Amino acid sequence: MDARQMKIEAARAALSHVEDGMRLGIGTGSTAEEFVRLLAARIGEEGLSVTGVPTSERTAELCRALGVPLATLDEMPELDLTVDGADEIDPALSLVKGGGGALLREKIVAAASARMIVIADASKVVATLGRFPLPIEVNPFGLRATEVAIARAAARLGLDGPLVLRMDGEKPFVTDGGHYIIDASFGRIPDTQALGDALHAIPGVVEHGLFIGLADAAIIAAADGVRTLRAAS
Repeated sequence: MDARQMKIEAARAALSHVEDGMRLGIGTGSTAEEFVRLLAARIGEEGLSVTGVPTSERTAELCRALGVPLATLDEMPELDLTVDGADEIDPALSLVKGGGGALLREKIVAAASARMIVIADASKVVATLGRFPLPIEVNPFGLRATEVAIARAAARLGLDGPLVLRMDGEKPFVTDGGHYIIDASFGRIPDTQALGDALHAIPGVVEHGLFIGLADAAIIAAADGVRTLRAAS
């Protein structure tokens, strides 16, 4: 199985958890897009009735193009299930997300869902989060002051590494919410909760890409098949 086929198989396994009448949070990224394609096919072929809340404008565009019915989170503030990808997954099902730039909406949608299933290929499973740069969504106002505060908060936790403003060509990348993203390369994040709390205490930080206690299961596709990791109860 090549990388794309692994994503498709993970998405196919997640689709088996979707039932008629469900209110679905639909994630962002290449693996989530495979889920959207399979979901649309099931809607068209089986008449499956679901309504999706997309976590980004990009996902919304794909859903509309493929005929997946959509609503906003204001119209449908409680969801049955969210299916989304991840950039990293640890054994406790804590996640790093935000590589696609949609972490704020992804976290809001996940928190509004009764369950969250993560779909990924085996390369995303790690012993300790941090190898993938942690996306931190920040307000453009006072950007430099926020960068300094992030570096100081990280240092207090024994973390160090470059903080890089994400760019889109020659301009800063702008999220759907109008914010910037700082990618923090800490290498290892032994205490994800402590870092998450420290980042939330910084006024210029809008949200961070640590998803702790939100995922109920992770469907992982590898060359030898698909397995499901479950959160400890």
